[in-house]
Amino acid sequence: MSPGSTHEPRLDTRVTNPAQHTNQSHYPNPILPEGALLELIRESGLQERERKLDGVAFVRAMIIAAATGYGGRQADVMRIYFENGAERVTRGGFYRWFGPALERVMLDVRGRALAYGQAMRLDLPGILGEHVKDWHIVDSSTIKLDPALKEEYPGTGDYAALKVHKRFSVGLGTVIGYELTPARDHDNSRLTIDESWNGLGVLLDLGYASFTLIRDCDRHGVRFVIRLKESWRPKVQRIARGHVTRTFLAGTDLDALIDDETLVLDGKVVDIDVGFGKTGETARCRMVGVPTPEGKYRFYLTNLPARVGPHQVADFYRVRWEIESDNKLNKSMLHLDEVGARTGAAVRAMVHASIVSSIIACLLTHHHHRLDEAPPPRANAERKTPPIHPQTLALAMASASMTIARALELRGKAASEEWERIAQLLTHLGKDPNWRRSPSILDQLRGWKVGPGRPKKARLASSSSRSAN
Repeated sequence: MSPGSTHEPRLDTRVTNPAQHTNQSHYPNPILPEGALLELIRESGLQERERKLDGVAFVRAMIIAAATGYGGRQADVMRIYFENGAERVTRGGFYRWFGPALERVMLDVRGRALAYGQAMRLDLPGILGEHVKDWHIVDSSTIKLDPALKEEYPGTGDYAALKVHKRFSVGLGTVIGYELTPARDHDNSRLTIDESWNGLGVLLDLGYASFTLIRDCDRHGVRFVIRLKESWRPKVQRIARGHVTRTFLAGTDLDALIDDETLVLDGKVVDIDVGFGKTGETARCRMVGVPTPEGKYRFYLTNLPARVGPHQVADFYRVRWEIESDNKLNKSMLHLDEVGARTGAAVRAMVHASIVSSIIACLLTHHHHRLDEAPPPRANAERKTPPIHPQTLALAMASASMTIARALELRGKAASEEWERIAQLLTHLGKDPNWRRSPSILDQLRGWKVGPGRPKKARLASSSSRSAN
């Protein structure tokens, strides 16, 4: 996925090392340090034109307000900005600040956030990192906009909308790149597999699947896992696993082998070498089939080695849920769907603010939970404590938004003590409440076993017994 877009301004997005500005433990200061923000604001001209604007407080309010959800996104920014002590202006005057100068500042803040995340250590224990340097997930989500933007951001129908095309790192647990385009743009036009992907793995939905993708992954040393498209007709070259009743000619259609019961789908996994195209040689890869509880099969295409079994391939594909969860974080918790601005510059600034806010939540989860947590002491060790979840953490950050805004103004010992207190609060409130009922496939691939816990009636009975004593 390319880092820029023809629908975004061509700006200088050079990024300094965030660790040079402040102690790395002071979140989100490494991404929003006062010195760097002042320089960005000065270069953009934002402060010069708006004398009553406290630029640093305004930009920080843009990020912090993303998860609050009291009203429209701009109204939330205004509330936090004024409540934190900034000089008040009229609502109309405040909304005029959402222009090209602010967009330039937010684009640089986005660059700082992405660079800070990419500099962190990856977490890919066990099979997750056995065959790749990192797994990346590519996906997009659509945001409807004010009708006034229909010409600049045409949707697929008679409405205005933009797409956020994301590249998500499984090893970092966060977005490491994204771009904005009109919603009319097709997903696969934003993804190019080239030499920069060498050594990585990619997890994709059907919107990106193509014969070209399969060939490019093999050419550039990229592992992939995708679902089989219903319209594709795989030609079977060899059956490594499966119930085969008779010999067959290499290049026979899969459907024909199933129809005449040469290949019997008897509820066990299958592992097949397949080709696509008129001769079956346009693109080649493995295809594995895994039975579902309903008695049907799900088929996946991959170029992972044969020692990675069909169920493991299916588990890798399930890791795609991480980006779906990130999309939910953006839309449900950070209110990306509530951008009501009427100009392209204001919309893009608000979108950058929401995504940077989500990156901060994800990096907090990664840095202060996954990297600090000791690996399982043995295979399938049972997890005893709930993990931190970015969505739950984002809600906790929203409840502490004003506290965080004030902490960003502190210095020295007072700052350290306050950030430590906030960290403890967010750790307590950010725990995943559904970790037993819906255990993360990523957590399981890291080597943790998650037991169901005691039934609710047993917990209540135990609590009543202790109270009686």
